[in-house]
Amino acid sequence: MAKDHSFAAKVARSTSKGQRNCPVCGGPIQTIRLVTSEISPRNAYRFNQKMVNVCKCNSKEIYG
Repeated sequence: MAKDHSFAAKVARSTSKGQRNCPVCGGPIQTIRLVTSEISPRNAYRFNQKMVNVCKCNSKEIYG
C-alpha cells in the first residue's frame, strides 16, 4: 500500500513528534531562520542568515 503524501498527513506527522520545551519558562521552543541585513565595506547590502531557537522568554530579544 502506498504512503499518504497529502499536506494534512505531513502536518500530522510533524506535530506528533516530541516538542521541545524551554527550561526557563516552560513554553514550546520554535526554531526559526533569522535574516539580518548589514552594509558591507563596499556599500552593498549583505544578508546574514542563522537558525535561532525562540520561546516566550527570549522572543522580545529576537523580534525586537
